[in-house]
Amino acid sequence: MAHDERTMLVDADGHAEAPTSPLTGWDRARWAAFADRLLRSVRPYASPGHGRITVPGPEGGYGRDIDGLEGFARTFLAAGFRLAGERGQDPDNLAEWYAQGIATGTDPSVPDRWVRLSEHPQAKVEAASIALVLDMTRPWIWDRLDSPVQDRVVDYLAEAVGDHTYPRINWVWFRLVVETFLKSVGGPYSSDDMADDLATHDSFFQADGWISDGFERAFDHYVGWALHLYPTLWARMDGAQELAAPRRERDRQLLDRYLQDAITLVGADGGPLVQGRSLIYRFAAAAPFWVGAIAQVPSVAPGVLRRAASGIVKHFAEQGVPDERGLLTTGWFGSWQGLAQAYSGTGSPYWASKGLLGLSLPADHPAWTAVEQPLPVERGDVLRSVRGPGWLIAGTLGDGIVRIVNHGTDHAVEGDRRGDSGLYARIGYSTATAPWLDEASWASPVDQSAVLLDGDGRATHRTGLTRLALRVEECADGTRVGVGGSRAAAHWLTPDVEQWNHGYGWTGEATDAGTLTVVSLVRGPWEVRLVRVDSLADDATTVPTRLRVGGWATVDGDGLTSSVLPLTEALATGSEHRTGASILGEASTTPWADFPVHAGGWSAALVVLEGTPSSRTERHEPSLDIDARHPSARVVWPDGVTTTTDLP
Repeated sequence: MAHDERTMLVDADGHAEAPTSPLTGWDRARWAAFADRLLRSVRPYASPGHGRITVPGPEGGYGRDIDGLEGFARTFLAAGFRLAGERGQDPDNLAEWYAQGIATGTDPSVPDRWVRLSEHPQAKVEAASIALVLDMTRPWIWDRLDSPVQDRVVDYLAEAVGDHTYPRINWVWFRLVVETFLKSVGGPYSSDDMADDLATHDSFFQADGWISDGFERAFDHYVGWALHLYPTLWARMDGAQELAAPRRERDRQLLDRYLQDAITLVGADGGPLVQGRSLIYRFAAAAPFWVGAIAQVPSVAPGVLRRAASGIVKHFAEQGVPDERGLLTTGWFGSWQGLAQAYSGTGSPYWASKGLLGLSLPADHPAWTAVEQPLPVERGDVLRSVRGPGWLIAGTLGDGIVRIVNHGTDHAVEGDRRGDSGLYARIGYSTATAPWLDEASWASPVDQSAVLLDGDGRATHRTGLTRLALRVEECADGTRVGVGGSRAAAHWLTPDVEQWNHGYGWTGEATDAGTLTVVSLVRGPWEVRLVRVDSLADDATTVPTRLRVGGWATVDGDGLTSSVLPLTEALATGSEHRTGASILGEASTTPWADFPVHAGGWSAALVVLEGTPSSRTERHEPSLDIDARHPSARVVWPDGVTTTTDLP
């Protein structure tokens, strides 16, 4: 991108900043330099024929052959975006370098060939990235491949046709993208497969543009970096025009509505929500904002979309991502192997390339020429209910933190008896904190919880919950309060010896403890969490001794204030300290409050997460009065505001 030298700024690191990027300093040139460093840094780890890129690190759950295939296919995404956005200009010789890898990978006689789709399911994922980029860069790679190589590519991809083993989750797009490319080059494809995959995707639709990843309540970053990304990119593939035409505008409207919520989930520091599986993909969380720019959604301006995307990438870059070698490791900021799922390998983190999608847009695109505009949380406090996942979003201008209070997502179905996934079933997640993910926390939840404890301190789980309420109320004086509620059959879990880590909660033998109703009243950094023991399990062999409310887990020394203040009679307050439980730091702490177990009565606490408590000059003692006759809660909040809210 050309710069006017008279107005160009230089930041502390010596990077030039264009006037269109006043908030992040990340103009297109800086994005390109970031992507180019990633691509150059993996080349030393390529096989002789470039068919595999095996990045250093512990062998992935699917073995080194898959590690190498992922390394090729996922960096090929970034390379393809660079080529498309530069309209084929290629100073790093990306087209020829990856073309050699394609020729090698599809050659069955060489040792660094690609794992075939019929040999391992993960190859089906990587095949979609290869097909997508071959279509996007057609003049510079596909059209220049020798005919025998083109034939081998078709033969390799053709194993997708008629393959009904693709999981009915976001994977339906992998078969659809591959067959769409095959159709465009005269290869085999199945119209029935394509229609079935589109229908399956459509069956995932939830309220307000949200899409579940399958039939479970699985809401996470896949909504944006997969389930909204592929419809827009697929519709632009050469072989998609006939099928895409009647659905293009509807998919755009769904994306537009989703982005109105998603844009409020980015913290002022660019931090994305730390929630859901595959977090090692990191800045892939920027992808849906670039998709919105490509689709030209009407409700979120290009300058806001780029502000979100640039903020996310900058957030990681400032924390040392990629590492000193220029590589993406398994982790969030640094390496944290415990963040891997069973399917994660050394090449897996390069699905972060999706977050570089904006580079596929040329420099004169409005996504790059528009001036950055502030995020919602930079313009004021945010309070929003999101029906699809069952979240209340609370963002605060003073500290730039975005929090969600969760009464609808558990990566399960109603009535499930699994343990709680730390990635999905906690009551709260934020852009500044991370759930505890050590083994002890998978077995017995502590942070962001409302649980019954047995005599040994073992906590119950709430997966399989039932949503009760989700709304934002406006009081007579204009004060707004978020109201969320859920009910769960609380159960203890005796975990199975072996667990398969796909982001779900643990499996095991469930033992009923009782039924808990949890209601959240939310304003700014505060949540009044009310918990009622509706009933205790009949003939229970284990009797609960305490009801515990757990707060936000914060890293020691991070400057955040996390507290749990009882608003009803409590037995004790305290905190749990852990090492190695948080992806954000070695040592972390979760505050808690314990209450007596009284069936039918409410216990309550003020749960707080603040980055800058001193910015609120006048503090009041919070209090709660509950009217049991007409169930309602009168709250005096820490800022002195008083609200009365009906309880579900």
